[in-house]
Amino acid sequence: MDISGRMMLLRKDKGWSQTELAKVVGCSREIISKYEKGGVTPSIDIAKKIADAFGVSLDHLAGEGVNASFDKRTLQRIQDIEDMRPEFRECVFTMLDSIIRDYKTQQAYS
Repeated sequence: MDISGRMMLLRKDKGWSQTELAKVVGCSREIISKYEKGGVTPSIDIAKKIADAFGVSLDHLAGEGVNASFDKRTLQRIQDIEDMRPEFRECVFTMLDSIIRDYKTQQAYS
């Protein structure tokens, strides 16, 4: 999916009209429509505003890069974990591993 499709999907997930998104971003509804139709690609500045409005990274909006599937909250959590001292990071990973294991077991039986 390209930026136009991802943008439309994110907007609909939020329940916003093109007009509402345009107000948040600071542009016209017509330009939002052109972005979503793929006729025009937003500038980096506008793409950043759109990503911020949806709470996603530019990678996510563009659908490219290592972190394209992560929203900003997930990226911030990953960064927070990376910033921890090794002993704290290991505790977090132990808890996460346990939760993931339990989830996968539950999914296998459903």
